[in-house]
Amino acid sequence: MLEYHNFALTQFYKTDAVDFDKTLAEAKEWAAELLPMKADVTKILHDARDAGEHILFEGAQGSLLDVDHGTYPYVTSSNTTAGGAATGTGFGPLYLDYVLGITKAYTTRVGSGPFPTELDCEIGQYLGEKGHEFGTTTGRSRRCGWFDAVALRQAVRVNSISGICLTKLDVLDGLDEVKICVGYVHADGSDAGIPMHSDDFKNITPVYESMPGWSDVTVGAQHLADLPQAARDYITRIEELTGAPVDVVSTGPDRVETIVLRHAFD
Repeated sequence: MLEYHNFALTQFYKTDAVDFDKTLAEAKEWAAELLPMKADVTKILHDARDAGEHILFEGAQGSLLDVDHGTYPYVTSSNTTAGGAATGTGFGPLYLDYVLGITKAYTTRVGSGPFPTELDCEIGQYLGEKGHEFGTTTGRSRRCGWFDAVALRQAVRVNSISGICLTKLDVLDGLDEVKICVGYVHADGSDAGIPMHSDDFKNITPVYESMPGWSDVTVGAQHLADLPQAARDYITRIEELTGAPVDVVSTGPDRVETIVLRHAFD
């Protein structure tokens, strides 16, 4: 392999070749560190399952970045939906008892790609600044918009979501009005359904449902009763539109600033 890559390095990129002996020596050093860590992970997982232990799989990236079910071509190179946990670990899908879908109380997107509910206005800037919406790695600003129930309903389906963790509810504090996207329509007013390709989003318009906002501060609330009625109505409406219960509500960055309505391991 090194001979192949060295040919490309020297002949095409006009740079120095990689030294074989040096690379081999480094690889042997890495092997000495890595080999003791290797194991049959699938066996470990099933042994834990047989012993009745709790197992938590955490996915990376959002459902709409899934290579098969995302907004192609603005996707990643793997399956980011819940099914990826089974294919990646050998832990069969019927052994998954509960799927928690994590979503913000508004919508964000990093980089390019379709974003029907994007707010290119003061409200979008308000959400970005108050929610500290900056990329963890790159530091670039995330695009912000109203909650998209259409996108989340699709995510609920493709992930077989059992319950929703609604984060950053406190970011909406102080808004006179909050909106939820309840559908997409074509220019002639007909229902656009769920666009299957990113180009199809160019010709659709989001349909919004407006709800009263709230002036109360929800930061740090740990019980549903601590939330203003308007915030509770907002949560209920999200449940109705997405077909999944909101089991956890995050009201701040600290882990104690959380309202747990149903625990995944109960």
